[in-house]
Amino acid sequence: MNKLTILIVCLFGTLSYAQNWQSNFESAKTQAIKENKNILLVFSGSDWCAPCMKLDKVVWKSSEFQEESEKNWIIYKADFPKKKANQLPIELAAENKKIADKYNKDGSFPLVVLLDKNAKVIGITGFKNVSATDYIKTIHSLEK
Repeated sequence: MNKLTILIVCLFGTLSYAQNWQSNFESAKTQAIKENKNILLVFSGSDWCAPCMKLDKVVWKSSEFQEESEKNWIIYKADFPKKKANQLPIELAAENKKIADKYNKDGSFPLVVLLDKNAKVIGITGFKNVSATDYIKTIHSLEK
C-alpha cells in the first residue's frame, strides 16, 4: 500500500508540471486562431544540444513558464533528436522538418520563434543563460 501511495504522488507531481506542448502544428495554428494567441515555436535537439537541454530544464519545465504559456501562447516544440532510441515517429519527424524548412532555414539550435496567430514571425531568440522569469520577459519583449 505504501508503494502505491508513493507511485500516485510521483505521478501527480509529474503531471502538475506537464507542459501543454501541441503535437500537431496545424492543430496549434487552428487553436491559436480560436484562442487569439501567439504561437511559441521551439526548435530543439533534445538529446544532443546542451543549450536545448538547459532551456528545457530551466525554462520549459518551470512552473513559471507553464503558467505563463497557458495564459499567453500556444506552444509547439519541433524536436530533432539524433539518438536512435529517441527517434520520433516518421510523420512527426517529417512535419518538424517541414516546419524547420520554413522557420529555421539555418538549422539553429535552440531557436525560439514567436509567431502571431496566423503563423507569421513576430520575433526570434535563442539560448540565454537566464532564469525562467527572465526568459519569459525576453519572449514578451518580442511581442512589442
